[in-house]
Amino acid sequence: MALKSSPVLFAWLSRLPRRNFSTSRALLATKPVTVRDALNQAMDEEMQRDEKVFIMGEEVAQYDGAYKVTRGLWKKYGDKRVIDTPITEMGFSGLAVGAAMAGLRPICEFMTFNFAMQAIDHVVNSAAKTFYMSAGQVSVPMVFRGPNGASAGVAAQHSQCFGAWYSHCPGLKVLMPYSSEDAKGLLKSAIRDPDPVVMLEDELLYGVAFPFSDEAQSADFLLPIGKAKIELEGRHITLVCAGRAVEHAMGAAKILAEKGVECEVINLRSIRPMDFETIARSIAKTHHLVTVEQGWPQSGIGAEICARVMESPSFFELDAPAWRLTGVDTPMPYARSLEALAVPRPNDVVAAVTAVLGNRISAVSSQ
Repeated sequence: MALKSSPVLFAWLSRLPRRNFSTSRALLATKPVTVRDALNQAMDEEMQRDEKVFIMGEEVAQYDGAYKVTRGLWKKYGDKRVIDTPITEMGFSGLAVGAAMAGLRPICEFMTFNFAMQAIDHVVNSAAKTFYMSAGQVSVPMVFRGPNGASAGVAAQHSQCFGAWYSHCPGLKVLMPYSSEDAKGLLKSAIRDPDPVVMLEDELLYGVAFPFSDEAQSADFLLPIGKAKIELEGRHITLVCAGRAVEHAMGAAKILAEKGVECEVINLRSIRPMDFETIARSIAKTHHLVTVEQGWPQSGIGAEICARVMESPSFFELDAPAWRLTGVDTPMPYARSLEALAVPRPNDVVAAVTAVLGNRISAVSSQ
């Protein structure tokens, strides 16, 4: 009754939505989404789209995943499509490979890719090689996914990058997302791909929120496997990286920009197949190259890129030797102070760029 007799209050209430709330598409499009939620969204959409897609791994169901990437999917899809497994990577990865051979599309989650070493026979000898060994008669459409790379406070056996390990193997496609859009678009493409795909996510990026475009929010959003992204355009030096190394490269690029040095930062997204064309075009523009990765130096991703440069016309575009910036050639230390020194940081990237450009730094800064 009080509201009925108060036209002033009614007028004030009617103006509230107009004055204090906005639901414009522009605002919604800029709402950040974490990498964790982007991965969850990708799996949810693909499970809705194709009933042959299912998830299996340790704690992926009732516990919502060790890193909550599969949060809510067990309640939505039930025991037959989100399957908790015993602690036996060799066992459940073998089951997943067999299911893929039989026509299903499993997503096999490793709680960490360090545990995937227990299953590497199934990943390499079964999943990667079967299409070739069957003369193309048996496909293995599946995804191996989980956290990879340097973590925090978990020492040598739980803190290493498997990008070089798996990208060494023919028959596998190997992806390493950086942003939330990378994570969603690449995972959806991986689930739909006819070949086995290894999706190397970064544990330390799961909780990081990135801008998420209108396009990325669509259930039809896919990113092509084997296509890099230029995160930042520049004209003085090319930085090639993937995963969390992109974060360090972007941080270094910001520092160097204050000195007048423009870095072109290439986010590989896909380690195998690798988009060397984008790297070559960038080198032709900048004439300098630094690769950045968290893995060890010998036989690493940067070593592969530098070898391809040496074996191609891109070599003649370089005005200085290429530089590989990697993790330290030692098992990951447990001590926090040493751990921080074991993988490249923005200041290390700045030092590498300075070394490559040499005395050109002062000339570039004066332009």
